[in-house]
Amino acid sequence: MRLPSPLLPGRLEKRYKRFLADIKLDDGREITAHCANPGSMLAVAIEGARVWVHEHGNPKRKLAFSWELIELGNTLVPINTTNPNKIGFEAVSAGIIPELTGYGDIRREVKYGTGSRIDLLLEGGRRGQPCYVEIKNVHLSRQSGLAEFPDSVTARGAKHLTELIKITETGARAVMLFIVQRGDCYRFSPAADLDPTYAAALKAASNQRVELLCYDCEVTHSEVVLRKALEIQMEP
Repeated sequence: MRLPSPLLPGRLEKRYKRFLADIKLDDGREITAHCANPGSMLAVAIEGARVWVHEHGNPKRKLAFSWELIELGNTLVPINTTNPNKIGFEAVSAGIIPELTGYGDIRREVKYGTGSRIDLLLEGGRRGQPCYVEIKNVHLSRQSGLAEFPDSVTARGAKHLTELIKITETGARAVMLFIVQRGDCYRFSPAADLDPTYAAALKAASNQRVELLCYDCEVTHSEVVLRKALEIQMEP
Protein backbone atom coordinates (compact mmCIF):
# COMPACT_ATOMS: atom_id res chain seq x y z
CA MET A 1 0.00 0.00 0.00
CA ARG A 2 1.48 3.31 -1.08
CA LEU A 3 1.53 6.15 1.44
CA PRO A 4 0.61 9.69 0.40
CA SER A 5 3.51 11.78 -0.80
CA PRO A 6 5.38 13.87 -0.11
CA LEU A 7 5.57 13.33 3.65
CA LEU A 8 6.76 16.22 5.82
CA PRO A 9 8.80 15.51 8.99
CA GLY A 10 8.21 17.03 12.41
CA ARG A 11 7.77 16.32 16.11
CA LEU A 12 4.57 15.31 17.91
CA GLU A 13 3.59 17.86 20.55
CA LYS A 14 0.35 16.21 21.67
CA ARG A 15 -2.53 14.06 20.47
CA TYR A 16 -5.97 14.92 21.85
CA LYS A 17 -9.72 14.59 21.27
CA ARG A 18 -8.92 11.28 19.51
CA PHE A 19 -8.67 12.76 16.03
CA LEU A 20 -6.36 15.76 16.52
CA ALA A 21 -2.59 16.04 16.83
CA ASP A 22 -0.48 19.15 17.32
CA ILE A 23 2.81 18.82 15.45
CA LYS A 24 5.79 21.11 14.94
CA LEU A 25 7.20 20.62 11.46
CA ASP A 26 10.92 20.76 10.75
CA ASP A 27 10.33 23.92 8.70
CA GLY A 28 9.10 25.68 11.85
CA ARG A 29 5.36 25.59 11.19
CA GLU A 30 3.11 24.52 14.06
CA ILE A 31 0.11 22.63 12.71
CA THR A 32 -2.90 20.61 13.82
CA ALA A 33 -3.20 17.39 11.84
CA HIS A 34 -6.00 14.86 11.48
CA CYS A 35 -5.28 11.63 13.39
CA ALA A 36 -7.06 8.72 11.68
CA ASN A 37 -7.02 6.57 14.80
CA PRO A 38 -9.92 6.45 17.26
CA GLY A 39 -8.13 4.10 19.69
CA SER A 40 -6.13 4.90 22.79
CA MET A 41 -2.82 4.81 20.87
CA LEU A 42 -1.21 3.43 24.01
CA ALA A 43 2.61 3.45 23.70
CA VAL A 44 2.30 4.91 20.19
CA ALA A 45 1.40 8.62 20.57
CA ILE A 46 4.70 9.54 22.23
CA GLU A 47 5.13 13.28 22.67
CA GLY A 48 8.38 14.53 21.19
CA ALA A 49 8.69 11.59 18.82
CA ARG A 50 9.59 12.02 15.16
CA VAL A 51 6.50 11.99 12.94
CA TRP A 52 5.57 12.47 9.29
CA VAL A 53 2.46 14.17 7.90
CA HIS A 54 0.87 14.65 4.51
CA GLU A 55 -0.41 18.02 3.31
CA HIS A 56 -3.55 17.55 1.23
CA GLY A 57 -3.63 20.84 -0.66
CA ASN A 58 -7.44 20.78 -0.62
CA PRO A 59 -8.92 24.06 0.69
CA LYS A 60 -12.26 22.32 1.37
CA ARG A 61 -10.79 20.07 4.04
CA LYS A 62 -11.17 21.22 7.64
CA LEU A 63 -7.59 20.20 8.41
CA ALA A 64 -4.90 20.59 5.77
CA PHE A 65 -2.64 17.85 7.18
CA SER A 66 -2.96 14.17 8.07
CA TRP A 67 -0.59 12.39 10.45
CA GLU A 68 0.77 9.24 8.77
CA LEU A 69 3.86 7.85 10.58
CA ILE A 70 5.64 7.92 13.92
CA GLU A 71 9.15 6.71 14.68
CA LEU A 72 9.39 4.56 17.81
CA GLY A 73 13.01 3.71 18.51
CA ASN A 74 14.25 2.59 15.10
CA THR A 75 10.80 1.48 13.94
CA LEU A 76 8.39 3.32 11.68
CA VAL A 77 4.74 2.80 12.69
CA PRO A 78 1.78 3.98 10.56
CA ILE A 79 -0.97 5.37 12.79
CA ASN A 80 -3.91 5.17 10.34
CA THR A 81 -6.19 2.33 11.44
CA THR A 82 -7.85 2.11 8.01
CA ASN A 83 -4.59 1.00 6.38
CA PRO A 84 -4.83 -2.72 7.26
CA ASN A 85 -8.01 -3.26 5.23
CA LYS A 86 -6.20 -1.91 2.15
CA ILE A 87 -3.03 -3.85 2.97
CA GLY A 88 -5.00 -7.05 3.49
CA PHE A 89 -6.94 -6.65 0.25
CA GLU A 90 -3.75 -6.04 -1.73
CA ALA A 91 -1.99 -9.01 -0.09
CA VAL A 92 -4.86 -11.46 -0.68
CA SER A 93 -5.28 -10.24 -4.26
CA ALA A 94 -1.56 -10.80 -4.90
CA GLY A 95 -1.57 -14.25 -3.27
CA ILE A 96 0.89 -13.20 -0.56
CA ILE A 97 -1.04 -14.92 2.26
CA PRO A 98 -0.80 -18.69 1.60
CA GLU A 99 -3.74 -19.50 3.89
CA LEU A 100 -6.04 -17.28 1.80
CA THR A 101 -5.16 -18.31 -1.76
CA GLY A 102 -7.29 -20.26 -4.22
CA TYR A 103 -10.34 -17.98 -4.35
CA GLY A 104 -11.55 -16.48 -7.59
CA ASP A 105 -13.53 -13.56 -6.19
CA ILE A 106 -12.70 -11.05 -3.45
CA ARG A 107 -15.26 -8.56 -2.20
CA ARG A 108 -14.87 -5.87 0.45
CA GLU A 109 -17.23 -4.57 3.14
CA VAL A 110 -19.98 -7.15 2.58
CA LYS A 111 -22.96 -7.14 4.95
CA TYR A 112 -23.37 -10.22 7.13
CA GLY A 113 -24.51 -11.28 10.58
CA THR A 114 -26.33 -8.76 12.76
CA GLY A 115 -25.61 -5.32 11.38
CA SER A 116 -21.98 -6.17 10.59
CA ARG A 117 -19.78 -5.93 7.51
CA ILE A 118 -17.01 -8.41 6.79
CA ASP A 119 -13.76 -6.83 5.65
CA LEU A 120 -13.08 -9.44 2.95
CA LEU A 121 -15.39 -12.10 1.54
CA LEU A 122 -13.54 -14.70 -0.55
CA GLU A 123 -15.58 -16.86 -2.89
CA GLY A 124 -15.06 -19.19 -5.83
CA GLY A 125 -12.67 -21.52 -4.03
CA ARG A 126 -12.11 -25.17 -4.82
CA ARG A 127 -14.15 -26.35 -1.85
CA GLY A 128 -17.11 -24.19 -2.79
CA GLN A 129 -17.54 -22.61 0.64
CA PRO A 130 -16.91 -18.86 1.13
CA CYS A 131 -14.26 -17.52 3.47
CA TYR A 132 -15.07 -14.56 5.75
CA VAL A 133 -12.01 -12.50 6.76
CA GLU A 134 -12.14 -9.94 9.57
CA ILE A 135 -9.09 -7.65 9.72
CA LYS A 136 -7.79 -5.84 12.79
CA ASN A 137 -5.09 -3.18 13.00
CA VAL A 138 -2.28 -3.84 15.48
CA HIS A 139 0.37 -1.33 16.51
CA LEU A 140 0.69 -1.82 20.27
CA SER A 141 3.98 -3.29 21.52
CA ARG A 142 4.79 -2.95 25.21
CA GLN A 143 7.36 -5.76 25.34
CA SER A 144 10.25 -6.18 22.94
CA GLY A 145 9.13 -8.31 20.00
CA LEU A 146 5.53 -8.69 21.20
CA ALA A 147 2.59 -7.24 19.27
CA GLU A 148 -0.70 -6.92 21.15
CA PHE A 149 -4.37 -6.24 20.47
CA PRO A 150 -6.46 -4.40 21.53
CA ASP A 151 -4.96 -1.21 22.99
CA SER A 152 -8.21 -0.51 24.89
CA VAL A 153 -11.56 -2.17 25.56
CA THR A 154 -13.30 -3.10 22.31
CA ALA A 155 -16.86 -4.38 22.59
CA ARG A 156 -17.10 -4.11 18.80
CA GLY A 157 -14.13 -6.43 18.42
CA ALA A 158 -15.72 -9.05 20.67
CA LYS A 159 -18.96 -8.78 18.66
CA HIS A 160 -17.05 -9.51 15.46
CA LEU A 161 -15.64 -12.68 16.99
CA THR A 162 -19.16 -13.83 17.91
CA GLU A 163 -20.23 -13.20 14.31
CA LEU A 164 -17.30 -15.26 13.02
CA ILE A 165 -18.22 -18.17 15.28
CA LYS A 166 -21.71 -18.13 13.77
CA ILE A 167 -20.16 -18.25 10.29
CA THR A 168 -18.28 -21.45 11.14
CA GLU A 169 -21.58 -23.03 12.16
CA THR A 170 -22.78 -22.65 8.56
CA GLY A 171 -19.81 -24.64 7.28
CA ALA A 172 -18.00 -21.62 5.81
CA ARG A 173 -14.47 -20.56 6.76
CA ALA A 174 -14.01 -17.70 9.22
CA VAL A 175 -10.63 -16.01 9.61
CA MET A 176 -9.45 -13.38 12.08
CA LEU A 177 -6.50 -11.62 10.45
CA PHE A 178 -4.36 -9.34 12.61
CA ILE A 179 -2.14 -6.97 10.61
CA VAL A 180 0.74 -5.53 12.63
CA GLN A 181 1.72 -2.14 11.20
CA ARG A 182 5.33 -2.39 12.29
CA GLY A 183 8.29 -4.66 11.61
CA ASP A 184 9.93 -5.15 15.01
CA CYS A 185 7.74 -7.95 16.42
CA TYR A 186 8.01 -11.72 16.07
CA ARG A 187 4.99 -12.88 18.09
CA PHE A 188 1.43 -11.77 18.86
CA SER A 189 -0.82 -12.09 21.89
CA PRO A 190 -4.16 -10.63 22.98
CA ALA A 191 -3.74 -7.83 25.55
CA ALA A 192 -5.71 -9.59 28.28
CA ASP A 193 -4.81 -7.01 30.93
CA LEU A 194 -6.38 -4.24 28.83
CA ASP A 195 -9.48 -6.17 27.70
CA PRO A 196 -9.94 -9.58 29.36
CA THR A 197 -13.33 -10.00 27.68
CA TYR A 198 -11.80 -9.74 24.21
CA ALA A 199 -8.96 -12.09 25.12
CA ALA A 200 -11.48 -14.69 26.33
CA ALA A 201 -13.60 -14.19 23.21
CA LEU A 202 -10.56 -14.71 20.97
CA LYS A 203 -9.70 -17.97 22.71
CA ALA A 204 -13.30 -19.13 22.44
CA ALA A 205 -13.39 -18.25 18.74
CA SER A 206 -10.21 -20.22 18.12
CA ASN A 207 -11.76 -23.22 19.86
CA GLN A 208 -14.82 -22.88 17.60
CA ARG A 209 -12.82 -23.23 14.34
CA VAL A 210 -12.25 -19.51 13.71
CA GLU A 211 -8.81 -19.43 12.12
CA LEU A 212 -6.33 -16.93 13.59
CA LEU A 213 -3.66 -15.35 11.40
CA CYS A 214 -1.17 -12.59 12.15
CA TYR A 215 1.20 -10.90 9.73
CA ASP A 216 3.60 -8.00 10.21
CA CYS A 217 4.51 -5.29 7.69
CA GLU A 218 7.57 -3.76 6.14
CA VAL A 219 7.18 -0.01 6.61
CA THR A 220 9.07 2.71 4.75
CA HIS A 221 8.36 6.38 4.21
CA SER A 222 6.64 5.52 0.94
CA GLU A 223 4.72 2.27 1.50
CA VAL A 224 3.42 -0.36 3.91
CA VAL A 225 3.60 -3.95 2.65
CA LEU A 226 2.56 -7.21 4.29
CA ARG A 227 5.67 -9.22 5.10
CA LYS A 228 5.67 -12.39 7.23
CA ALA A 229 3.51 -14.46 9.59
CA LEU A 230 3.98 -14.00 13.34
CA GLU A 231 3.61 -16.64 16.02
CA ILE A 232 0.29 -16.35 17.86
CA GLN A 233 0.28 -16.99 21.61
CA MET A 234 -2.84 -16.83 23.74
CA GLU A 235 -0.65 -15.90 26.70
CA PRO A 236 2.09 -13.22 26.38
